[in-house]
Amino acid sequence: MGQSLPKPALRPFLPDDVPVLAAIFAASIEELTGDDYSEAQQEAWMEAAEDEDFGKRLAADLTLIATLEGSPVGFASLRGNDHIRMLYVHPAVVGQGIATLLVDALEKLAGSRGAKSLSVDASDTAQGFFAKRGYTAQQRNSVTMNDEWLANTTMKKTLGAVQ
Repeated sequence: MGQSLPKPALRPFLPDDVPVLAAIFAASIEELTGDDYSEAQQEAWMEAAEDEDFGKRLAADLTLIATLEGSPVGFASLRGNDHIRMLYVHPAVVGQGIATLLVDALEKLAGSRGAKSLSVDASDTAQGFFAKRGYTAQQRNSVTMNDEWLANTTMKKTLGAVQ
């Protein structure tokens, strides 16, 4: 008999989650974005988790945490009703549906809050994931982080009727 993989679950963000989410954030950037961003860009991006504003940003948004067997393995946050601010999954669980679970939940929440569409400033690494979900590129952006320029793409998806 094959052993089934544990099922991921979702729960709300708690202030005590900040250290583990900062670690997921950094690991995700370090291990998953190397084909799209230079080492200097990755380091500048990872530094965003080291300041006290990281936890404040998570608390200010509607942040969901994906867990496997009770341990956080990814997170996503919804700013306002219509913008995905963050989506990060630990590299060890990429490809197991964690990002899909998180974005499905944010799309449902956004729709239930009255949003007609949902936008995201997708990293070059995440752009393909969002495109497969029906998000279309709207514009390219350059953002500066700790003296490094990073590119991303604003993408948007029209939400259907709430099920």
